[in-house]
Amino acid sequence: MPTIATEKAKKSAATAASEKQFSLSEYLAKEESAQHKHEYHNGQIIATPCSKIKHNIIATNLTTAIKSAVKNFPQKFLVINSDQKIYIPQVNKVLYADALVICEEPKLWEDREDLLLNPLLIVEVASKSTRNYDRGEKFMSYRLIPSFREYILVEQDKPLVENWFRSKPNTWEITVQEDTEQSVFLQSLGVSISLQDIYEHISLNSIN
Repeated sequence: MPTIATEKAKKSAATAASEKQFSLSEYLAKEESAQHKHEYHNGQIIATPCSKIKHNIIATNLTTAIKSAVKNFPQKFLVINSDQKIYIPQVNKVLYADALVICEEPKLWEDREDLLLNPLLIVEVASKSTRNYDRGEKFMSYRLIPSFREYILVEQDKPLVENWFRSKPNTWEITVQEDTEQSVFLQSLGVSISLQDIYEHISLNSIN
């Protein structure tokens, strides 16, 4: 039977491991062979929650709808899925979004194809475990990106899409759509995406 001293030693070891500082290059090396995604927060490597079927369907619906909407635009928009890392040098963070859009050409950190610097629009599909983080600390980090102009937050279990748009350098305007018969207008792209397309194949609860 483990003694109290043994249990304390285990907890101390776990705490020390969680407080270990990693360089960005160490994180990237670990992430290449990791089975699950991790974010990098200025020395700390933090596991991200594993996404579930609803989350994945909504994210795919959105990337598909956006890609279709901008396909024939003269201006080139690149629509990218959740595997792309976003690097924010100001706070030394690497984050994963559920989807993102780039205008014209991607800008990369030190020519690393896994570290993107210039998303225009970012999508997050909220869950119980990530909702506060997505609206709080993660959004605040994203705001430091000069190219970032629009943030889309989508709820999984009820029809609710929040659209945050940077109208001025320090001013974000929010619109909220809860009606599945309506659309959300993406100002940075100049296109509308219907909530029916976003929530296709998803069973939703009432908003009330």
